Amino acid sequence: MNTKAKNLLKNINYTVTANFLVLGISVILNLFVPKFIGIKEYSYWQLYVFYSSYVGFLHFGWLDGIYLKNGGKEYDELDRPSLGSQFWYLFLFELILSTIMISLAITFSNSSNKTIILILTASVSVIKNLCTFILYIFQSTNRIKEYAQLSRNDRYIYISLLSIYILFGGRNYFILILLDIFSRLVVSLWGFFKIKDLLLNKIVKLHIVFPEIIDNIKIGSNLMLSNIAGMLIIGISRTLIEYKWSVETFGKLSLTLSISNMFMTFINAVGVVMFPLLRRANQKNLPSLYYDFRNIFVPLSFSFLVFFQPLKIILEFWLPNYKQSLLFMGILFPMIVYEGRMSLLITTFLKTIRQEKKILYANTIALIFSIFFSIVTTILLDSLLLSIGIIMIGLVLRCIIAEKLLEQSLNLARTKDLQIELLLTIIFIFSNILLNNTNSFLIYAFFFIGYLAFVRKKSIASMKNLIKILHS
Repeated sequence: MNTKAKNLLKNINYTVTANFLVLGISVILNLFVPKFIGIKEYSYWQLYVFYSSYVGFLHFGWLDGIYLKNGGKEYDELDRPSLGSQFWYLFLFELILSTIMISLAITFSNSSNKTIILILTASVSVIKNLCTFILYIFQSTNRIKEYAQLSRNDRYIYISLLSIYILFGGRNYFILILLDIFSRLVVSLWGFFKIKDLLLNKIVKLHIVFPEIIDNIKIGSNLMLSNIAGMLIIGISRTLIEYKWSVETFGKLSLTLSISNMFMTFINAVGVVMFPLLRRANQKNLPSLYYDFRNIFVPLSFSFLVFFQPLKIILEFWLPNYKQSLLFMGILFPMIVYEGRMSLLITTFLKTIRQEKKILYANTIALIFSIFFSIVTTILLDSLLLSIGIIMIGLVLRCIIAEKLLEQSLNLARTKDLQIELLLTIIFIFSNILLNNTNSFLIYAFFFIGYLAFVRKKSIASMKNLIKILHS
């Protein structure tokens, strides 16, 4: 096995190990915290998590441009004066935005709890965007070990502080949020010192570096807008559900999404390594690489759905107050198949060939669909289950459109597996809605085994091909 292959496996090991530990932390956060703090406090905590997930877009594509422009470079090749100066200008910019957000929250919010959450969200926005700058430097230059450490260590600190707080009887969502902000701040400072040689250069005057900032925003804006649209596919439905029903219903839906996203941990871990690797690869090999990765990943992702029923039985016993969440989960759990494919394969390959506009196009079409039908199902039909179903349909639609655009870009023939994959998804969802745990498990397992028999030869051939590439 050559040096590049060894480095690839080492980097995957770093990220998978890191994310395995983060998975354990996620289990604690998603299964133990709601057990002890109550539905209302958990729901307000999840509202902060939801709001803070969008603050990463307050750099308006600036950081995405840096990431795309420097992807595949060595750390020593970076323009230190320019990037170091941009970090400090970003810091100033985020402080101004945070101050404006806090002022608006105090002025216009009519709920004391939501005002507190918005103020805390504005505060954490500064820390998260500066941390993202550092993470992108590590990821784009293939410093995966430092990337893994930075992306996981704040969760270690957080879960330690959180456990102590809950063990001593703490139940207040406000303290939970403060602990999260503190943990992120500590780890961001650690990341700062890891690249201080880049950040502590003499600051270049704004009028000199400003054209570079604008260029980064232009380059990254398509990716940023596509990320916003992608998140809003879920976000618009969550917002309408919180508006139409209650913050407690929002919390139960959030628990469902959090547990589903836990299975995305390892998928995202491999995706982190793939982008700088593909940027350095021979572009002529991308079509065959995509084909091989798809033939392996998709069957693997469908295998995760087999674990749903055992997980559901455990959750029914552990969190009896969240029974409605488990019904939601039966509809949304296949998101790991389509979100995983989108994150690991489609988006990564489209970024590699610099086709961010196609990501934006797919996300925008799916978002328009989600907005329209979310309003219909929530406001007009007053149906919670249909509103949940729209989330799943929107994610599937986005994945299908984006994959079609990628296949066109790579001159690949349209895969014939899509119809079977959709059928398998529909069988999973409807069996969970209509049947008991045992029957739904047996039906999905039966059809999944048939699907494996159908794709077995292609998957084995692709696995052999990738192993051959690693050894060559």
